[in-house]
Amino acid sequence: MKQQTVCHVNDMQPGELRETELGRISIVVCKTPDGEFYAFTNKCIHQGGPLSKGKLCGAPQSDNPGEYTFCQDGEILRCPWHGREFNVKDDGRMLANPKHKLPSFPVKIEDDYVIVYK
Repeated sequence: MKQQTVCHVNDMQPGELRETELGRISIVVCKTPDGEFYAFTNKCIHQGGPLSKGKLCGAPQSDNPGEYTFCQDGEILRCPWHGREFNVKDDGRMLANPKHKLPSFPVKIEDDYVIVYK
């Protein structure tokens, strides 16, 4: 099993994205506002945009026509090229079409270091 130490847990701020390599694969590591870490391929499944150049944000939600609330702040990874959005807490599923998702990688915290596995 390949692994890559990304950083110390305190080296990343909530909402930050960090690009790293896992073997020959470019990945993006995300830190959510609650301090959790997630890792995905650094390539949008739409047209290959570099997700590490995007941002973690939230999304609008509506239960009734014309009424919107903002939710999931810091849990939505938005591609910088075309704005495709993926829920990092839902295994990288695309918001617009949840049957599509980003390839993900296990992340573990060991001795206060963020480690990604393949």
